[in-house]
Amino acid sequence: MNNLCVDIGYRSINHFGEELCGDHVDVVEQENGSNVIVLADGLGSGVKASILSTLTSKIISTMMVAGLSVEDCVETIAATLPVCSVRGVAYSTFTILRIIENEYAEIIQYDNPLAIVLRDGANWDYPKTEMTIGDKKIYRSHIHLKENDVFVLMSDGCPHAGVGMAYNFGWQRKDIISFLETFYDVGFTAKTLSTILLEECDRLYDHKPGDDATVCTIRIRKREPMNLLFGPPSNPDDCDKMMSLFFSKEGKHIICGGTTSSIAAKYLGKTLKPKLEFDDPEIPPIAELEGVDLVTEGVITVNRVLTYAKDYLGENRCYNHWSVKRDGASLISRLLFEEATDINFFVGRAINPAHQNPDLPITFSIKMQLVTELSECLKKMGKRIKVSYF
Repeated sequence: MNNLCVDIGYRSINHFGEELCGDHVDVVEQENGSNVIVLADGLGSGVKASILSTLTSKIISTMMVAGLSVEDCVETIAATLPVCSVRGVAYSTFTILRIIENEYAEIIQYDNPLAIVLRDGANWDYPKTEMTIGDKKIYRSHIHLKENDVFVLMSDGCPHAGVGMAYNFGWQRKDIISFLETFYDVGFTAKTLSTILLEECDRLYDHKPGDDATVCTIRIRKREPMNLLFGPPSNPDDCDKMMSLFFSKEGKHIICGGTTSSIAAKYLGKTLKPKLEFDDPEIPPIAELEGVDLVTEGVITVNRVLTYAKDYLGENRCYNHWSVKRDGASLISRLLFEEATDINFFVGRAINPAHQNPDLPITFSIKMQLVTELSECLKKMGKRIKVSYF
């Protein structure tokens, strides 16, 4: 196993006027660290397409994880899903990407737009082998992974964007490639790249998509550890132990909380320098401490980070805010969502006397709940999380 990891992010937009998306993405992580990603595009749109794509992606991902062959997967799909009485087509189209121990990738494609692979800043025409299963033409590829490889899977709603409007024949694959190459060196996360591409598709549709459109991006990157200290320990005698463990960890260090940062300053023998700039009037200002990458206020700031994390996992509409702002919550969000792959939480169980004011809606249980919810959100982003309590 190498020091690489997988960053996966996807988003969809619905056919105009439809409540449900006819595309579905399923991601399954195996015990050995391998991943199976399936993007399925159901026939038509609406409820029927949603059911077809969901069943297709779930069946394929489950069977692939269980070690069954592609032939078995395709035959099972054909036998399981109903045949459209009008078109005579039995099931949805699909793209499968299997990342094997972060060293190899296997791509299996049936009737979706061909997956785009960016390597060293440019499009890579990766090798494909054509095979026939039943009467279905399948393309199969085996790729040895390199750091910074980017895989972009999409449904046909993406190249169809702009048909009869911005483009006569839609947004051609070569145009999508050129668009993606522009952002390769910026270092965006997989979710952000998917969001950028999908927003351009939505614009080309004049915000009235004529088809469901889904983008799933996968970035191959090095592991990046990050450490976050939140609250002082319940036993004051454990301060040095907590600080010693925190600062011994590899990677960047974030401290949240006024009392906690004061303890860290004393441990380091450095001066804590508060800043007075309010980049966001609702978020307390940050501070500076030599030896620490970021120092912020505690509960209010972390609560905003949790809000951003929930949005990031959904529509990612707050990205334009936290990606550029300089307040504590935005800075933490960029570090945790975009940079970190492995995050160590050091959480103190001490009860803050300032939070015992009955006029303040902050309690010890709320603080612990913040840590629990934020950890779960980060896990859903594909981060490795370890929480240590003191």
